[in-house]
Amino acid sequence: MPRESTPGIEEKIEFKEKFVERYSALTDFQEFKSCSLSFLRRSIRVNTLKTTVEDMRLRLEKEWELTQVPWCKEGFWIEHRGEGDEKRRDVGNLREHLLGYIYIQEAASMIPPIVLGPKPGETVLDLCASPGSKASQLAQLMDNRGILIANDINGARMAPLGINLQRVGAENTIITMMHGQQFARGGITFDRIQVDAPCSGTGTIRKSFKTLLIWNPGMIRRLAHTQKQLLETAWGILRPGGTLVYSTCSCEPEEDEGVVSHLLSKFPEAEIMDIMLDIKRSPPVLSFDGQDYHPGVKKALRIWPQDNDTEGFFVAKFMKRA
Repeated sequence: MPRESTPGIEEKIEFKEKFVERYSALTDFQEFKSCSLSFLRRSIRVNTLKTTVEDMRLRLEKEWELTQVPWCKEGFWIEHRGEGDEKRRDVGNLREHLLGYIYIQEAASMIPPIVLGPKPGETVLDLCASPGSKASQLAQLMDNRGILIANDINGARMAPLGINLQRVGAENTIITMMHGQQFARGGITFDRIQVDAPCSGTGTIRKSFKTLLIWNPGMIRRLAHTQKQLLETAWGILRPGGTLVYSTCSCEPEEDEGVVSHLLSKFPEAEIMDIMLDIKRSPPVLSFDGQDYHPGVKKALRIWPQDNDTEGFFVAKFMKRA
């Protein structure tokens, strides 16, 4: 399906000179720009804690066209079958969404929980959980068995996190608001940890053009410092033999491969794992701004928005050797 874009949008949105220079060196900038200024396809994830994929297909396909997301068996791009003024876009107003049968979630955002692969009965931490998209997916993959800690440090983000987890029927989940170091002080460890880190969001320009206004290299460096701290904290509370997934919706090497390289270089027991998914991917960045990254970053998953007509995303999977 061809990407939709607003007529004249390219003339209205300004890309900073340093941004253009940086991204021209990293990817096909015209392709990146064209995709970033086009509408983002709506997508949903069927919540199998409350219903089945088959039942949702039967309920929705009378009015909505569902296209399977290749890397998530519960994920679908959704498009109304109407024409012109009758074509609906308000997926959030669907009864099925309000009842928690489906969750509106960007297709690339579904990747980290799938890569983490939590099992029923395990003890799992989502370190930066709000607003709950990935946390609710983790509860679903765990079939509401075991313990899932959904944590965040921002009080304002607690409300959407709690509402979303309650709506989908996540019964094995405990919501906490604390810094990750507090888990370490309590001697708590986890089988699996998800670190979907706060980031610059340069993979999500098509969702918020404001990203282009606030972007600057200094901000990227500050974020990368915070991301390294978060990842180190998570690593300290991961059990030997456990699995950790680090992800961002940023396309910045400093926030992605640079952070992964930091962990691999600092902790010899960290083993980066292959990510096997049915998805188009781009080569990870092996060096940037005069710095060579750890060769292990080759195993990370880098996705530009134009690769799959989604958000841009970065995912890395680690195992902690005993």
